[in-house]
Amino acid sequence: METAADKQAPQVRLVEVSREDAGQRIDNFLSRHLKGVPRSRIYRILRRGEVRVNSGRIQPRYKVKAGDRVRIPPVRVAAVQPVAVPENWLADIETRIVFENPRLLVIDKPSGIAVHGGSGIRHGIIETLRARRPEAPYLELVHRLDRDTSGCLMIAKRRSALRALHEQLRNGEMTKRYLALVRGRWTAGRRRVTAALKKNTLQGGERVVRVDADGKPAETVFHPVTVHAAASLVEVGLLTGRTHQIRVHATHIGYPLAGDTRYGDPEFNRTMKALGLRRLFLHAQLLEFTEPGSDEILTVSTPLGDELKQVLDNLEGQGDD
Repeated sequence: METAADKQAPQVRLVEVSREDAGQRIDNFLSRHLKGVPRSRIYRILRRGEVRVNSGRIQPRYKVKAGDRVRIPPVRVAAVQPVAVPENWLADIETRIVFENPRLLVIDKPSGIAVHGGSGIRHGIIETLRARRPEAPYLELVHRLDRDTSGCLMIAKRRSALRALHEQLRNGEMTKRYLALVRGRWTAGRRRVTAALKKNTLQGGERVVRVDADGKPAETVFHPVTVHAAASLVEVGLLTGRTHQIRVHATHIGYPLAGDTRYGDPEFNRTMKALGLRRLFLHAQLLEFTEPGSDEILTVSTPLGDELKQVLDNLEGQGDD
């Protein structure tokens, strides 16, 4: 006789890969179908050969193809608790969407909010958006911004759009421009920085990035916008997307960012705090890319927030004596 427990016991599943899901690694594909199962468990069932694709064993790095039939073994999935997102975030996030079409959306991310949960952060932009739109079949980050950085953050609404946008990022076909306030009078004109960067993890898990010849290639272009004796506003173009790239490159050439408590100048930060700065002065101002599914070039931009504008006004009011 079948019991209630038997009815709830996990069963073998055969899942056919759709065109939208094609191109992702098998471990990521499984994570979407085994919500609540730890990554370590997913890798274990892959190593044991319990997952089959088209009746054959595969490696964890295998990328699924449209039409693949994936055998997912019976794995008991922990009940997934809904992410607790503050009500004010839910109400505010829709007002921050500056562009949206059926394939993607761009949010004007506020400073101080992570793009995703993890490392002690319960929820971020992507979890908030998913909670706001529970019926949405697909919402994934196209790129990331540091927690303290504000501005344009792109989210894909279809996997095909994510693949196309990632390809543009890899090929350097997407323009990303930032505004940053740096220490002192900028005298370098237009400057291209090509110092390689290497990530290090300190005791306690804090992540830092350093200029290191053995690191990954990184390229940043700085261009002055307004110049003062105490600080200068510069436009920054990212030609690669390394962690903390702008902040580390700026400090490397002697122009640390205002409000940067990790790589910056404490004395300069105190000066800028006296002018009203309470955060990192780094804003993702513009994204320019080819719309997935068409040849149209889209440009999405967001202005500086009122707090950063006020800091610039206060700096202007100081004069250059």
